[in-house]
Amino acid sequence: MEAIARVRNLRGSARKARLVLDLIRGRSVNEAQKILAFSTKRASIQIAKFVKSAVANATVKEARIDIDSLFINEAFADDGPIMKRQRTRAQGRATVIRRRTCHITIGIKDVEQGGDLGSKS
Repeated sequence: MEAIARVRNLRGSARKARLVLDLIRGRSVNEAQKILAFSTKRASIQIAKFVKSAVANATVKEARIDIDSLFINEAFADDGPIMKRQRTRAQGRATVIRRRTCHITIGIKDVEQGGDLGSKS
């Protein structure tokens, strides 16, 4: 059984979100939640919410599912739209400030259905 949680247009760059997603990809849901709870990255707070959302989606799909047997089989971040702002600079010039956004997708799978826990290299 597979469940997915997606968020679009999240404030923050995809590059920084990928650093956190690389920590939890291929791990069990319980272990991933522990890692995210003690991570110092700002994106880990939002990603922890999406892991909980993916678990909730799995329990809605199948009511009697063992949460201990779930693992994260896919976790990736894509670039979203960039909001462009201007900041005034010296001598009447202006520079562009890019406010980046990202789209995050987290997929979880049951161990019995998935076969292996995925390779962590």
